Amino acid sequence: MTPLSAEARKWGEEMVSHAAFFHGRGWVAGTAGNLSVRPPEGPVLITPSGRHKGTLSIGDLVAVSSEGSPVGEKGGRPSAETSLHAAIYGSVPKAGAVYHVHTVESNLVSLWAQDGGVGLPPLEMLKGLGVVGENPSARMEVFPNWPEVPKIADEVVKRFGEGGFDVPGFLIRLHGLTVWGEDPAQALHHVELMDFVFRYLVLERQTRERGKVFQVPGPSGGP
Repeated sequence: MTPLSAEARKWGEEMVSHAAFFHGRGWVAGTAGNLSVRPPEGPVLITPSGRHKGTLSIGDLVAVSSEGSPVGEKGGRPSAETSLHAAIYGSVPKAGAVYHVHTVESNLVSLWAQDGGVGLPPLEMLKGLGVVGENPSARMEVFPNWPEVPKIADEVVKRFGEGGFDVPGFLIRLHGLTVWGEDPAQALHHVELMDFVFRYLVLERQTRERGKVFQVPGPSGGP
């Protein structure tokens, strides 16, 4: 891989650590998932195609341009979903990391999309995703899982042009969650927060289907 600046290496090592964390949670089983970072200096670093995310090292990462083309010394093959990362970097100037994981709950929630999205509950966790207010309202965009990944990327770019996203992430039907952040730490936080929201949605639906009353408390704590 192309020699890296100290800062780029730090970002890459942080991403490798997050990949191992995601694997430990069962969010990138097998060779699933892909992560990238765009350090302030240097190329985008992305996980290689077909590699286990729990055993990566900094030397396994592949350097690509913000448009997704390999740069520098020849290394491994970049993720097959590099075009999705490029779509986000091209649309979000402040994006410094893009993480794509396959959680069970994100796949379940993706099946509930209506008109291309899923409404999110007014949880406190939404504040960490940039949605504020006493009863925050937000929608998670859901895209079809086209076999041709660039086709999904084109739809993501189109959605950015049509007004963007309520939260820094989106779902692909039965194909997991993609988030972005200004740096690796923020991207990690966004994955964790969205996972919490999705688990809440799944449990809330299970509760309703069992015939139990489930009410969101008012500002005073009462119903």
